[in-house]
Amino acid sequence: MSLAVAPLNWWGLAWVSLAPLWIIVNGEGQKANGRLISRTACAIAWGIGYHGSALSWITGLHPLMWLGIPWLASIAITLFCWAFITLWGVALVVIWQWGMRAGTKIWVERSGVAFSLFRVLLGTALWCGVETLCNLTPLAWSSISYTQSPGNLAILHLGQLSGAMTVTAAIAAVNGFIAEAWIKWHSATKDRSARFLLANDYAALSAIAALVFVLCHLVGYGLYRQPLHDRATAALKVGIIQGNVPTRIKLFSAGLKQAETGYAQGYTTLVTQGAEAVLTPEGALPFLWNDRSRATSLFYQAVLDKQTVAWLGTFTAQKGGVARSLLTLNQQGDVISRYDKVKLVPLGEYIPFQEWLGGLVSKLTTVAENGFPGTLNQQVDTPFGRAIASICYDSAFPEVFRGQASRGGQFILTASNLDPYSEVLMAQHQAQDLMRAIETDRWAVRATNTGYSGVIDPHGRIVWRSQPQTYDIHAETIYRRQTQTGYVRWGDWLTPLLLTLASMAGITRWAQSQNNEPE
Repeated sequence: MSLAVAPLNWWGLAWVSLAPLWIIVNGEGQKANGRLISRTACAIAWGIGYHGSALSWITGLHPLMWLGIPWLASIAITLFCWAFITLWGVALVVIWQWGMRAGTKIWVERSGVAFSLFRVLLGTALWCGVETLCNLTPLAWSSISYTQSPGNLAILHLGQLSGAMTVTAAIAAVNGFIAEAWIKWHSATKDRSARFLLANDYAALSAIAALVFVLCHLVGYGLYRQPLHDRATAALKVGIIQGNVPTRIKLFSAGLKQAETGYAQGYTTLVTQGAEAVLTPEGALPFLWNDRSRATSLFYQAVLDKQTVAWLGTFTAQKGGVARSLLTLNQQGDVISRYDKVKLVPLGEYIPFQEWLGGLVSKLTTVAENGFPGTLNQQVDTPFGRAIASICYDSAFPEVFRGQASRGGQFILTASNLDPYSEVLMAQHQAQDLMRAIETDRWAVRATNTGYSGVIDPHGRIVWRSQPQTYDIHAETIYRRQTQTGYVRWGDWLTPLLLTLASMAGITRWAQSQNNEPE
């Protein structure tokens, strides 16, 4: 499954790589060297293999010596962060397999296609359920849906129906049918008396797996082929600045001067090229934006000189902490709207459970001051209409984008700082934003500090993308849109529907078994 994730993008593997775990969890017992394989152990191993590999870019945190942290402590912090988020993903897989085992115990008679259909429904619903649960927590990134981004644009368009969970459900269901077909085939090789019936079941389940795979792609392709119908009157030429100022120097005087100069010059050049607004990355100017700091800011002076709108990534002082903000500066340099980052990175941007664990956790983090999160009901009004804003980690949480789109957001602005991580994170972050563009049917503009900056159209096609670890500027025309997809209108309705259907099927089966018991 991890090989399907960007940047490798071997997305086809995702449609079969959950099946082995499904077989082990739901089989009648697998043995190795005469000993029964623990289903929980296999779930743990699968979770480590997927989440640990997909999130291995976290090791790019090291070295942290520039913060005054010793080499060994830097290693310890990095490994702790990697292990913690990996085990978080592992816990979700374990919960899923426990739910699968518990949910199927009510079936006394476990032969036939009907039981396999129920098990696929249950497994798909539970997988969507645990991923939804994960998105309600501060740690979410490696949903199996993002294994299809950016390689399989057709299937990603299912996200317009009910969000990323639609893609997750399709992948889980196809894997489930493949696994159930294999279980029937394996049983047929051992039970000669029922070989004919089991072979028929195997053929039926294999056909269903192929049918679901094809139908999902046909529906997605149909949505993908819909014309955009962008109007010339809705055009907006946006400039992007990729500053490429590493965090290890940006927080000091030399780096701050480099950032100020680079962003001011980039802004001036882009305006000269015809940009109607300019987007900068998260924390482009790494200081508190107030009357005193802006008075000496080269970027602010450039805005006053060119009188063109800018979206500035910086920091603002808020009651309770410091917010990572994206400010809308109008032609006079005044702040007319502000977006505060909603999803802060645990241990990286705030200390979780600070009241109880602050002293202990602070030894394992580089956080100097607790971050202040924004709320989900923010509105970013600009001279060009309402925007959908996000900052870095927000990209992994579809609800941040859906809410703003439902309140009239017409285009997406993402400001990120992906330093010091490798191109692996850059590719995965782009994959997340690409999914959000499709789900909301919006043009997306991405400005990052070190890459990949870019522009993505509502069908997920990458119009432009920067090279990593370079200073870059670019101007591109996007279009404001006011359409509303099914996901924007109704949110993730599929997951509760699947859970309800699975519950109803289970309760019905349990009631039948009670009625059939001898008195």
